[in-house]
Amino acid sequence: MKKNLVFFFVLIFQLSFSQAIEIGLLTDKDTPEVQPLLEQLKTEIKAVLGQGKTVNFKNVLSNNYNLETAKANYQSLVNSDADIILAFGVMDNIVLSQQESYTKPVIVFGSINSDFINLPSEQKTSGINNITYIIAPLSYKKDLDAFETIYDYKNIGIIIDDYIIDALPLETIFDPYFQKAGKQYRLIPLSENGIGSSDLDGIDAVYLAGGFDFGNAQFETLTSMINTKKLPSFSANRVKDVERGILATNQPQTNLDQFFRRIALNVEAINSGTNASELPLLLEYKNKLTINFDTAKLIDFPLRYAMLGSADFIGSTTKPKTENALSILDIMGGVLDQNLGLSSSKKSIELSGQDVKIAKSGYLPNVTAGVSGVYLDPRVAEISNGSNPEISTSGNVVLEQLIYSESASANIDIKDELRKAEQENYNANELDALLNASVAYFNALILKTNTNIQNQNLQTTKRNLELAEQNFEGGASGKSDVLRFRSQLAQNTQNLIDAGNQLRQAYFTINQLMNSPINKDIDINDAVLSEGVYKNYKYQDFYVILDNPKLQPALIEFLIQEAKNNAPELKSIDYNLNVTKRTYDLNDYGRFIPTVALQGQYNLAISQSGKGSTLPAGFPAAPDGTYNVGLNLSLPIFNQNQRNINRQTALIQQEQLGFEKENIQLSIEKNVNDIILNLISEIANIEISKVSEETAKESLELTQNAYKQGAVPIIQLIDAQTNFLQTQLARSTANYNYLITSMQLERAIGYFFLTHTEAENQEFIQRANQYILSKN
Repeated sequence: MKKNLVFFFVLIFQLSFSQAIEIGLLTDKDTPEVQPLLEQLKTEIKAVLGQGKTVNFKNVLSNNYNLETAKANYQSLVNSDADIILAFGVMDNIVLSQQESYTKPVIVFGSINSDFINLPSEQKTSGINNITYIIAPLSYKKDLDAFETIYDYKNIGIIIDDYIIDALPLETIFDPYFQKAGKQYRLIPLSENGIGSSDLDGIDAVYLAGGFDFGNAQFETLTSMINTKKLPSFSANRVKDVERGILATNQPQTNLDQFFRRIALNVEAINSGTNASELPLLLEYKNKLTINFDTAKLIDFPLRYAMLGSADFIGSTTKPKTENALSILDIMGGVLDQNLGLSSSKKSIELSGQDVKIAKSGYLPNVTAGVSGVYLDPRVAEISNGSNPEISTSGNVVLEQLIYSESASANIDIKDELRKAEQENYNANELDALLNASVAYFNALILKTNTNIQNQNLQTTKRNLELAEQNFEGGASGKSDVLRFRSQLAQNTQNLIDAGNQLRQAYFTINQLMNSPINKDIDINDAVLSEGVYKNYKYQDFYVILDNPKLQPALIEFLIQEAKNNAPELKSIDYNLNVTKRTYDLNDYGRFIPTVALQGQYNLAISQSGKGSTLPAGFPAAPDGTYNVGLNLSLPIFNQNQRNINRQTALIQQEQLGFEKENIQLSIEKNVNDIILNLISEIANIEISKVSEETAKESLELTQNAYKQGAVPIIQLIDAQTNFLQTQLARSTANYNYLITSMQLERAIGYFFLTHTEAENQEFIQRANQYILSKN
């Protein structure tokens, strides 16, 4: 009998425990935008009630902003088997407020702005049978106060759903607020079709208090219209609005989660027998300013550094901009085309080419023409028998043509070699400029990553500060922890400011290298080993070879050989050696080679007059025009010993250039070996930093949880955060440092993969593989 009785009570308990709970949902409009939120709410309710309870949700009843439909929807749930009614919407709230009594438990949430609710400070529950409200710190006035801290608007447009304008006395809130603030406002009705562009005329800011149920396309149209007019905007709804293009909001990221958790807890309490009238009304959470950095840039909104300590930022200086984002190829190409240093070096080549032309012009004919007039003493002219008239004019043309000169030929050869040397000097400058461009690019990436990480570290400090404040409020820690994190927050803010300024300086450097306006707004695309352009240009192949100790010696030999073959510095010295050799030859056997020149002259008597202009009788008349032609052959016998001195000087110069060449060759060998060792170190850094970052991240998460529970002191949490920051920086920069070192190696061997075609690079790799195979 006892066993049967126990079995009976267990059966009754299980049946009651597993009894299904029917929940009805009321809303103003059921849209695709609202559906995910309702699903999240349902999941939260089921999770709180546990697996032992079966929860059924009836179809969502929406009133489409119609008051009569809202009344009918509510009545239908009252008449149904619903155990609990959840109401969300202005129309539903109005209908419920008109009811004299509630036959079923009702939970009303997220419907009316708290500015319209005037509760006595001592009232914590509704006190009305079967109904409770969830009142969150959603306040138009507090939002507008927060908006004013970042932008001193004068005439603001308040975009709000048209049905809310009709349903609520908004003027009773806004009129006294703006009158006291000395500002103006205009309500802008928001319909399903959005607003018109002209609705935004005459205002200097926008407060978005509606559009919660807008889809992505509708919202994008709305934000695009606002941002096109460069109007600062502020959302009353949620952080998601800021993610989709609104400038700022004062709502925290977690407010919806807290909403849903409170609703679920209320459902659980009602199901356990608690009357809804006894449930707490107020949902407390701290407002948090969130700003969209990219929107600020788009509308030219001035961001103050002071905002970094109090606001969270969506987007950052590290986010690429579609218009001005540069790759390393863009920067290299810009440097080759526009760099002022390279442009100046090109002019040096042109000038040396002019020197060659001048040297060659020595073999071109030299023709001069002249006209002269003479007035002679009449007494002398009279007795000259017509040979020297008193007044005479004449002209002449002289032709000089060098046929051969060893000095002139040597000068041509020397100038041509110097021109080739100047070309190699330019090639060296070009390689240096490409290295500078790549280093500037990767340094900017390092600083860009540093800025992003410093921002993340700042956000981590903000979260840790919240933990410290929660522990302090709960009595788990002292106020010193809060003060310590506030100090840490100030330091992290300054670090972020410094990182941002350093990034801007890096962009200045890139603009200078590309001969662009220094303050031009640019951004750079990221660079990842074995991805994108680096995959196409065979960087991974070298990575594999470098990571194999057996192949390293042969690779180094090959690279040194390539470096010597490509080095423009060595080629320049070779051309200068040719100059000294030619100078030596000129002053050696060249002294015995005569200079041969041809000269011709034509003279013309134009006019004669005055005394002595007439020949005496019997004297033959000279022709008006005469000419002469001569061949000149010269050979210097002794030129103050300058030939011997010049020859000795040439020998000294040859020896000097020989020493320079050997020194450059040794430098090349050392540089290649040094860079290879650096690359091997960077390979190790890449792998080690991955492990370090993962370990530090896990350690920080564990320490944060332990600190939250009061298990570890504050100093341990700060150490974990600092360690994670350092490992993040090391991890992010290891890849860039490897690529910088790779660029230094390419400069050392005189071959930049990024400036050659894929076929050329493939041929280079094949030659390297063949050389390595021949040595192993």
